[in-house]
Amino acid sequence: MPLVLLLLMLFGALCSPGQAMSREEKQRLKNQVVEMFDHAYQNYMDHAYPADELMPLTCRGRVRGLEPSRGDIDDALGKFSLTLIDTLDTLVLLNKTTEFEDAVRRVLSDVRLDNDIVVSVFETNIRVLGGLLGGHSMAVMLKEGGQHMQWYQDELLHMAKDLGLRLLPAFNTSSGLPYPRVNLKHGVRGPETRTGTETDTCTACAGTIILEFAALSRFTGDPVFEAHARRALDFLWEKRQRNSNLVGTTINIHSGEWVRRDSGVGAGIDSYYEYLLKAYVLLGDDLFLERFNIHYASIMKYISQPPLLLDVHIHKPLLPARTWMDSLLAFFPGLQVLKGDIRPAIETHEMLYQVTKKHNFLPEAFTTDFRVHWAQHPLRPEFAESTYFLYKATGDPYYLEAGRTIMDNLNRFARVPCGFAAMKDVRTGSHEDRMDSFFLAEMFKYLFLLFAELDDIPFDVEDYVFTTEAHLLPLSLSMAPHSSPKVMKSDEELDDSNFDWTCPNTHLLFPDPAFPRILREPIRSAVDKSCPRPAPYREPGMGRPPLRAQDFMANNPEHLELLRRMGVSLIHLKDGRVQLVQHATQAVSAVAAEDGVRFMQEMMELSSQQQKEQLPPRAIQIVSHPFFGRVVLTAGPAQFGTDLSKSSTGVSGLPYSGCSEIVNAEYIQGHIALLQRGQCMFAEKARHIQKAGAIGGIVVDDNEGSSSDTAPLFQMAGDGRSTDDITLPLLFLFHKEGNILLEALKEYREVEVLLSDKARDRGVTLSLMVPLCSSPLGSCQPLDENGQSQMSTVELDESAPEEVSPVDEDTSPAEEVSAPKEEVKPAEAEPAVAQPQEDRDSEKEEKPEEDTDSSSQSVDELLADWREDLEAFKQMEKDEL
Repeated sequence: MPLVLLLLMLFGALCSPGQAMSREEKQRLKNQVVEMFDHAYQNYMDHAYPADELMPLTCRGRVRGLEPSRGDIDDALGKFSLTLIDTLDTLVLLNKTTEFEDAVRRVLSDVRLDNDIVVSVFETNIRVLGGLLGGHSMAVMLKEGGQHMQWYQDELLHMAKDLGLRLLPAFNTSSGLPYPRVNLKHGVRGPETRTGTETDTCTACAGTIILEFAALSRFTGDPVFEAHARRALDFLWEKRQRNSNLVGTTINIHSGEWVRRDSGVGAGIDSYYEYLLKAYVLLGDDLFLERFNIHYASIMKYISQPPLLLDVHIHKPLLPARTWMDSLLAFFPGLQVLKGDIRPAIETHEMLYQVTKKHNFLPEAFTTDFRVHWAQHPLRPEFAESTYFLYKATGDPYYLEAGRTIMDNLNRFARVPCGFAAMKDVRTGSHEDRMDSFFLAEMFKYLFLLFAELDDIPFDVEDYVFTTEAHLLPLSLSMAPHSSPKVMKSDEELDDSNFDWTCPNTHLLFPDPAFPRILREPIRSAVDKSCPRPAPYREPGMGRPPLRAQDFMANNPEHLELLRRMGVSLIHLKDGRVQLVQHATQAVSAVAAEDGVRFMQEMMELSSQQQKEQLPPRAIQIVSHPFFGRVVLTAGPAQFGTDLSKSSTGVSGLPYSGCSEIVNAEYIQGHIALLQRGQCMFAEKARHIQKAGAIGGIVVDDNEGSSSDTAPLFQMAGDGRSTDDITLPLLFLFHKEGNILLEALKEYREVEVLLSDKARDRGVTLSLMVPLCSSPLGSCQPLDENGQSQMSTVELDESAPEEVSPVDEDTSPAEEVSAPKEEVKPAEAEPAVAQPQEDRDSEKEEKPEEDTDSSSQSVDELLADWREDLEAFKQMEKDEL
């Protein structure tokens, strides 16, 4: 069918019994989207450019090599002004033509692509190459309009081809699958360039190339790029599991063996499926649709359990591979809309919407009963993407309200004076000093399109396809010549008889206009009440059920024998903990090995659950001028002291060791004391400041460069004797978060903070503020009538909690997990589970040293910017009310 009609057939097909949003209200929300974009973009340009990304808490640019390494996340940074390139076509869509023209001139004059730096092939392709091609498409469109960009002579396209040639060496493998990383200057030349030594890549990393590379080939007339992308896709197709027609998460780029055999639609695989369908839309090649349809049938047969989407094993697709979902799968309802399968799209989107309302944002991962599994939220746009496409397909104003919820939560919880900050923990509302480029590239595109009328959009979006990074590539490329041969498979292998090649007639599919609401109601109830987890699958006839983690006792000989049969060995560590290690090859049978994998997964979940039942992370929220509650720091709890409740208190004084009697008690009485870690036990510090009359304490780590970004929170332990005498709260900040607080104190002698279990609504925070007095040491009056605080503290102990790695029967060489200890309660910190880094838009971190001078300078700039923004913030809050 004509490609451009694919979405048009769905547009406005459904009616909703709900009340339609007025044109005026949609216009107001559209304008608010533009204001939010301006806030993020202008702060990047003012405080970060030409750096790759903005650090919105410290109000400076993130430059790779100058900031502490965050591991694989930093592979997206190539010292090529990433955020600016990623934002080019967003500027045009939002009618910011003048800013776009200026941005293009900056890219042409300032950006270099020959930096001696190792970058992710996947991230560089979707963000930078895609950004340059999207910018080129917009520049050509504007130039043809005759009013703008008349000077443009395909300069962005020339840069895109230069970058494409720099990525090509990564494809020099026997399989055609690209190396995951390449050196922009030297290509792939072995250890001396820190490239060419990897053996594995994720499926999405190798399968999310075709749109950008094919567009580059057809724009330039050079077929080499499309040929390499097709070769990689052909290899992945050949290596699919032939019985289940599913692909694994990680593959060996040399042998083609699956390294991780779990399969889903989230991290590690997601955009592989997306690009198969969109390659058909963009290029008009039926082969891509055939392959997508075969994969999609298996997804709906094995992975889809509406409204859930759960990973399975590719060789035994009836066997669940995990009991949690990651947030990257939120794109899938939007892809189902493109496919024309609306019913499951509505169901899964509703589940995601209810989880969003439950936690304010989608956690990076959440369980089947909708609890937090990984608590971060890096401002991912996938849920907004699916919301837009479902509204486009149905016309149901329900999705406009979902979009309003997304915007409100971004403004209430993520907006800070210098941009928007990622959420470190959705449970506490604490922030992370990052604003990824995809936030500007994708989030504001989809929100703007959701609320805009047709005459608000400067071009017809139906003439373009969105890449996984939401860059716009023209459908006219399907008419451009290409020399790649079309290889068809046998009829038997590509049996597509179960699929129509056109979108369904949604009027017939949903004859009752109330049907979408009928689908949504049970899901809303399920999330509110939480759902029981399904019983694990077990093949019939295999005897009694396997050993469950909750029943395991390390001193039970029968249990130890069961572990041995499952290939699991037990190691007693010197500190009293028990470590479990699985070697799947040592199990007595394949079924026993699967039972061992399941046991290890249950043990990790049990450990994680025990952590959740203990002491969760806390929040320190700066509520005084000019912060007004918009900066939230992750703090760890203590195993002593009273429970935290809602209360705000002043913070004053300089870091003090707290290991001896406090001589200036008059300055500490009625306030929160700042303490430096080290020299004595945490409980001893707490006793000293409590004796001096403090109402709370904050311990700042003395290890430079430490950060909650990279280190799990820990509970501050007692000193071996009763701590019942300690009644004040004590919280712990790592060095990076503590430095943000100290820099605020340096500028404002009186700083007021709220210590709580989670960040409070900004409006509530403002109402809790009480004027502070000034004194030579910045002391302040008590903030409640009695001079006492209701707050209490819970914190991490001097040793970090045991880290748990994900278990998979196919990872090598052995799987390890530590069993929970009965006596020692683990801290509430998310397990340090390695995520596939080069999925749709990926991540994970480590940490650095702070430069005091540069920090001071950045704070000066930050505070100046805050003063200018205060009036805008006040107006924004009025709008929200």
